[in-house]
Amino acid sequence: MSINVKLSESLVDQARRHAVIQHRSLPKQIEYWSQIGKIAEENPDLPFSLIREILIADQEAPVGEYQFG
Repeated sequence: MSINVKLSESLVDQARRHAVIQHRSLPKQIEYWSQIGKIAEENPDLPFSLIREILIADQEAPVGEYQFG
């Protein structure tokens, strides 16, 4: 479900620049920043590098259990 939200022009401009660098759409860049902020608020002791690794791991395809052959 999508919803229209009013954002400051400054935030949108910054997100647009970062989106181009990161090869994301503008909405996906804003969602990414939102996820970072949510994780940081819920886990104030985590460094950004670990938060980033968590987000990367969430995007990876699940790997099946190892099976002995």
